[in-house]
Parts: sequence; C-alpha cells; structure tokens
Amino acid sequence: MSPPRRRASGTRGGEPDPPKFTRRLTYSEPFDWDALLAFLAARAVPGVEEVAHGVYRRTLRLPHAHATVALSRRGGYVECTLTALDRRGHDGRDLAAALAGCRRLLDLDAEPAVFEEHLARDRLLGPLVRRRRGLRVAGAVDGAELALRAVLGQQVSVAAARTAAARLTRALGEPLRGPDGALTHLFPTPEAIAEAQETALGGPMRRRRTLQSLARALAREEIVIDPAGDRGETRARLLAIPGIGPWTAEYIAMRGLGDPDAFLTTDLGVRRAISRLGLPGDERAIVRAAEPWRPWRAYGVQHLWAS
Repeated sequence: MSPPRRRASGTRGGEPDPPKFTRRLTYSEPFDWDALLAFLAARAVPGVEEVAHGVYRRTLRLPHAHATVALSRRGGYVECTLTALDRRGHDGRDLAAALAGCRRLLDLDAEPAVFEEHLARDRLLGPLVRRRRGLRVAGAVDGAELALRAVLGQQVSVAAARTAAARLTRALGEPLRGPDGALTHLFPTPEAIAEAQETALGGPMRRRRTLQSLARALAREEIVIDPAGDRGETRARLLAIPGIGPWTAEYIAMRGLGDPDAFLTTDLGVRRAISRLGLPGDERAIVRAAEPWRPWRAYGVQHLWAS
C-alpha cells in the first residue's frame, strides 16, 4: 500500500476545511466491486451511509475523532479518502484504525484464488462460482453497529431493516457538527440504545427488548464483535440473548467476526437458491449440501444470494 497523502486544507466560511487523508487500498484479483457495492447500497442507512456514482461513503466513529470516508474503485486498487470532522483528529492518529475497518468492510484481505478453486470443484456450487468470480463477503467498520443492525433485520426484508435503522439513527444517533452531503449522523452507540426508553427504539416489543439486551451486553463488553475474538464463545453469548437465533448469530459471525465458514442455514435466500439448484430446501439437506464447501461456506452464501 502506498503511503498516506494528506491533502492541503483550504477555507470554508472563514473556517479551515477539515483535513483529508487519501490512501490506496490494494487487493487480490478477481474482485467484483459492483456486486459488493450493490450489497452495501441495498443496506445503506440514510444519514449514515450513501452509495452514489460508484462511490460508497459513510460516517465513522473513531477512537479520537469522528470522520467520513469515501471508497471508490480505481484501476487495481480502492481509493480511500478520510475526512476528519473533529479537529482532534488532525494528526491522523485514527488513520490506521479507519483503514483497517475499511479493509474489513470490503473484504480486501481475501485471497479469492484459494477459496474459489475449492468451491469451483463442488458439483452443486461450482457452476455458480465459475460464472461469477470475485464475490466478497461484506464485513463491517464497527462490529457493534453491525450486530445491532442484524437484530433490526431479523425476519424482515432488507428494505424494512434499512428503514428501521434510519429511524433509530434519527432518534438516538449523534448528529455531525456539519453535514457532509447526505451524511448527517453517526449510528447510535450501544450505550445510547441501552439507556433509551424502550418506546424510542420502534418496532415490535420483542425486537425492542432483544435490541436493548444486546446493546447492554455490548456496552459492558460482555460481547465484543471483533474478528480477533473467539468466534465460538461470541456465538454462544449471542445465542444466550433472548430473541437472537441462529440466523442472527451466523450473520454477525459472517460480517462482524469475519468467519469465512459462517453459514446461514435458515436464510430464505439460501433456501430458495438451493431449491433452484434442484435440492430440497429443508435445513438438513442444506447443511449436507454445504458440507463440502468448508471452510469457505460464507463465500458459498454470496454465490447463492447472487444467483
């Protein structure tokens, strides 16, 4: 990766423009950027995220400052431009954390030659893999945010989950000091959700209670959504929360823990895709069919969804 470039600041309304840092993020080919961008666009929370003209943008809560990031694909790399929104972040102390989060979000450390060769040999999945190279597993810049949004997405459509997340952000998210285009808020912290009146969370009572229970566990660090953590223990702690089932735990494992073998057995899209491939859509048959895909079942899910 090339060294970071800090752009010179100008002035805006008499105040210095916030500092910007740009860096090239490398990856291994093949890389289906359009598919990944479409996945993120469908789930983008208004005010927090935006996808337009081939660019993904979002707000970031970093250790020392708040920022926005813009990610766009250029020839052979992803250009990452960070804009610090808090003057405390002017020295770039958060740069490493922000770049690591962006790499996780875009799954840029993946080696597709390894898992695609493995999956392409499978009788069932192989034709899908050979037709659609370079699919990645979208990760997360903030594991706690991803987990909370996963609960909002339980048993509802992607569009409904996005609407619920936007409503929650308007109610409990932190507004930026100055909007950056369509980016206006930081997603609510676990603490804000844990301390909120239950009625402020919106949605059915069962989901509100699950969301608040998870938020409390995250705020107390009883659950930490981090790829460096113990995946089995984190799954167990998630499943111990009333209202969190296997789908949610596996979705969080796939995107928040970076588990390449996470598998959403009960996912409706997975079941439909398996049925289209000529197999029964029941859970036992799905588990049996996906067994040869280990340890890369999360990438198998991407191909099933894409199909």
